Amino acid sequence: VSRQLKEEIRRGFARLEDPLTGLLAMLESSSDWKGKGHSLGYCITTELQLWIKAHPAVPQSGTKLKKLQARVLGMLSQCPANLLDPLISIYQLHTADRNYLLEHVSHLYLQGNYKEAAMLSIKLKLQPDQDVEKMCTPLLLQDKANLVEEYVAEYPALQRKLLQTLDTWCEPSFNIRDIIRPYQGLSKYKPEKFNRRVLSKLIFRLLERFNVDSALCPNVINQRHLRTLNYLFYKRFVEKTMTEENWADHIQSTVGENRWLQGHLVQSLLRHCDARGAARWAQHCRVPPEMLPQAVAEELQKLHIQDRVEEVTKAVNYEASKKKGYYQLPIPRENIHFLQTWEETLQCWEKVLQAGQVVGVDMEWKPSFGMVGKPRVALLQLALKDEVFLLDLPRLLEQAEAEGEKEKLPHFIQMLYSDAAITKLGYGMSGDLSSLAATCSALKDTEKQMQGVVDLLAVDKQVDGLSPEHSHEERGVRQPEKGLSLLVQHVLGKPLDKTEQLSNWEKRPLREEQILYAASDAYCLLEIYERLCKDPESFGLGSDLTESLVGKQSKKPRAKKQLNKQEAPSPSGQEFQGPRTEPSRLPAPISPQEFSVVCDNMLQGLGRYLRCLGVDVRLLDNEDDHRKAAEIARQEGRVILTSGLPYQTLRSQVGEGRCFSVNCSQKAKEQALQVLKHFNVQVSLGDIFSRCQ
Repeated sequence: VSRQLKEEIRRGFARLEDPLTGLLAMLESSSDWKGKGHSLGYCITTELQLWIKAHPAVPQSGTKLKKLQARVLGMLSQCPANLLDPLISIYQLHTADRNYLLEHVSHLYLQGNYKEAAMLSIKLKLQPDQDVEKMCTPLLLQDKANLVEEYVAEYPALQRKLLQTLDTWCEPSFNIRDIIRPYQGLSKYKPEKFNRRVLSKLIFRLLERFNVDSALCPNVINQRHLRTLNYLFYKRFVEKTMTEENWADHIQSTVGENRWLQGHLVQSLLRHCDARGAARWAQHCRVPPEMLPQAVAEELQKLHIQDRVEEVTKAVNYEASKKKGYYQLPIPRENIHFLQTWEETLQCWEKVLQAGQVVGVDMEWKPSFGMVGKPRVALLQLALKDEVFLLDLPRLLEQAEAEGEKEKLPHFIQMLYSDAAITKLGYGMSGDLSSLAATCSALKDTEKQMQGVVDLLAVDKQVDGLSPEHSHEERGVRQPEKGLSLLVQHVLGKPLDKTEQLSNWEKRPLREEQILYAASDAYCLLEIYERLCKDPESFGLGSDLTESLVGKQSKKPRAKKQLNKQEAPSPSGQEFQGPRTEPSRLPAPISPQEFSVVCDNMLQGLGRYLRCLGVDVRLLDNEDDHRKAAEIARQEGRVILTSGLPYQTLRSQVGEGRCFSVNCSQKAKEQALQVLKHFNVQVSLGDIFSRCQ
């Protein structure tokens, strides 16, 4: 607003006998102020607000003010959001009779102005005197979850009441249509945005935002645990990539003594095992005998100790035989140190914090299986040429805090990451560091300060070698390798054994298999780095790889986060050309409008991101089978975007090049860049938000 206009407005106020009445008369007779943005009405109102502060004698009181307040309330439902605060302040609506304000908001609500009623309630702080379920239900039906969050933001009692209500709606026997029925004629109603899946996500978001105990929402917690249970059965009995001990740990911590989940456990056991196997696992997981079907209960009685010993022996022999085809640690077992005391850790730091040292760094945490909150690091692995240190982070942090020196461990970790003279090797360091920051707030700026780091994720896709598909065919039944395991296979000849990856890393003591897995994960980084530096050309990499990796990445640590696996910069600043044997030719450029995809249900974030860029996207629901993607792709001529195991199945059901495997460890933005580059989709400014608001 120009200075001249502001001065003219203030002179106008000075000439008015009653500026408050004058402003109302102007707003009531003009429609200009109802538009979005900074209208003339908005400028005049905000100037009056400032002018009143300089002229304290102006504000009205008594009957005259009450009449003005009544007129203002009549206008507020049509009022743009940016005028609410100035008008409430000028006409002192906080001093108005509370029952009168509640009555006015109730009138707005009955007229179907649910958003306006909620916004006014927030501004006037009326929520404690309102029914939270009644106020929030129509907002949720209209997909206004953000307004619902704002409505309860300052009131813990209302947060708990809202969460309990939402959790009740997620009961398996609850009919969601019962909520919708009273709002049949609701404008802007979005039924597709109102279902148990969406409600469940909202509940978890609110639990995390407001730091509320998840025990308040047993229905969604049980449903999430049930999904975890199904996933664990898939990993153990279908994919066969989880050890017995590892699986049993997770089953026990997921099911616990919850009768409902124990019932589902028994049903799943009967689907995947015979009665004897089901009885053995039911005994292991402490399922009450009265919950078991008769056949399983009878087997349970027959079980003898010798039987269990034989089973365990078989399992151990089978696991031992599996290890032969995997990467083996080249250092003796006694050189792997599990550290739980500060005295032990000091000896470790003396060896690690030396100029010229090369350190393989990795971290482990308990899988969250979609539960609330960021994962907290349970184990920090530091690998040197001759030994590996496994730091029990929770124990060490707890010990340091008890001694009143909680900063000393974070201090050493920061020293390690910020020292340019020490080369730190990692794989996907950004994810590790965000978990480290969630574990210890003193480490939240580590990524900004780090120097001398090499993230091998940045060169992963540049290494020539067997593709996942070839390695899968050659190894027969084993699952195709991916991520670090695939890189280890390409460079060192054998993949990592990842059966312990989803272990319960918080449980103590760690099993021997976990210790060996954790040490291997960190140590293999040293061997990969050494091989790549010795002979980069044989892997399709630039000859000055060492200078490129350490020099450039340590100077610009932040660039690593946005780096696409297929876009790692070469020493010259140009892109690596990748495998030389078959230079990939880009397809002809197309616009997002011409590009149609169907996204598998684990890639919904990618689908939404691509849709924002103008791509024609269909998303599978969580309940859909992966094979539905192939049906849609064939019927509608779409490209399938998927990942992991489903890729192996789906690519054979559509034409060549019509199925693309996306890296699930990346964020949606990085995945989108990968897809757009692969299919040569050229996005213009006009494409952005051309398909959605």
